[in-house]
Amino acid sequence: MLPDREVIPEAVYLSKREGPRYVLSRIQGGKKVATKEKRWYKDVGLGFKTPSEAIYGSYIDNKCPFTGNVSIRGRILTGRVVSTKMTRTIIIRRDYLHYIPKYNRYEKRHKNLAAHVSPAFRVEVGDIVTVGQCRPLSKTVRFNVLRVSKSKAAAKSFGKF
Repeated sequence: MLPDREVIPEAVYLSKREGPRYVLSRIQGGKKVATKEKRWYKDVGLGFKTPSEAIYGSYIDNKCPFTGNVSIRGRILTGRVVSTKMTRTIIIRRDYLHYIPKYNRYEKRHKNLAAHVSPAFRVEVGDIVTVGQCRPLSKTVRFNVLRVSKSKAAAKSFGKF
């Protein structure tokens, strides 16, 4: 049996990495005011807009296509989100039809695909996402989320706000 371990927040692991720096540069009315340095981000190209959370946010993610060390190249795919249970990783489902010549008909098939999702996006099950191929990020993850569009079913359903 493993000994009981206390839960360590993710911020402890990220504290060693280089994050946003605060420089005490102005003094107003006897108080020191912290000003934030400009955050580095990039345009991934291919007509995808950099989300405002990536520009103005304070998260640290080396696998983010907008603020990390990942380039998007290769295929661009779309799919529906099936699972968000993993940390910063989602499973998307891609449905397609396969032709059976003997019966002159099509059968439904699907593939599941793991993709890294940046903290810049808020993804829920049922959303339609666009992913771009990148270098292998882990054993199964080879794609990165570039755009999230809310599902039409979720938009029609009742919401508080």
